[in-house]
Amino acid sequence: MRAVPASKVWVTGLTVGAVAAVTVLAVQANKGPHPKASAARPSASVSAHASTSPKPHATTAAVPASSGTGRRIVYAVGQKRVWLVDASDKAARTFPVWPGTVSPDPGKYTVSVRKDATTGSDGVQIENIVYFATKSGLNIAFSNAVDGSSPPPAAGKQTGGVRMGKADGAALWTFGTTSTKVIVVK
Repeated sequence: MRAVPASKVWVTGLTVGAVAAVTVLAVQANKGPHPKASAARPSASVSAHASTSPKPHATTAAVPASSGTGRRIVYAVGQKRVWLVDASDKAARTFPVWPGTVSPDPGKYTVSVRKDATTGSDGVQIENIVYFATKSGLNIAFSNAVDGSSPPPAAGKQTGGVRMGKADGAALWTFGTTSTKVIVVK
């Protein structure tokens, strides 16, 4: 029997611990209260641009009829709303979003890449980034600001981020694994 190097055991232990921690946090986020985005504590820049906040919708908003079937993420550009739809075609969660300046065209996409955290093209620290489309040379992705803010898109910049509240970002991250269907409707 060959001995396993201590470094591999250590890395494996860290990986298992990280996966367990993320799972616990995702379950807690899914079970906890789901504040509406309009209830989030706005930053100074948001207060000055209140018209950029998504319109409040009931948390039971119906999944758009034209969004296909099966397990999927549905993004209604005109409603500024996302649904996480389970395999039985029921919305497990729905929430408002703040789109960037460039929106994806209606159609069928899949989650292609996921990234834990980075700095958005607008300079905001973001996390739970789920990429699913490109348009006009920009990557389109769901994400949430690390500080929970919902700043308006940077003036004069093209941005493809579809932002949401922190709890919603964590839920979408857990749901939107690589190859998950994303359906964009008007």
